[in-house]
Amino acid sequence: MLSTWESLILGALALLILFWMTPGVKAALARSKQTPSDWQSVLLPLGLVVMFVLFLIAMV
Repeated sequence: MLSTWESLILGALALLILFWMTPGVKAALARSKQTPSDWQSVLLPLGLVVMFVLFLIAMV
């Protein structure tokens, strides 16, 4: 179990990291809105992985 001062330091570090990363996240979201979406490049490998896992389950 963490003591009180360790919890405070951990919370302060989490807030610091959050504020440090916020400008980069905002810029990334702005860039992602300008790019065309390409869901096929995500869904095809994901579907292949799901089919492979189902194949492995069926082999047992």
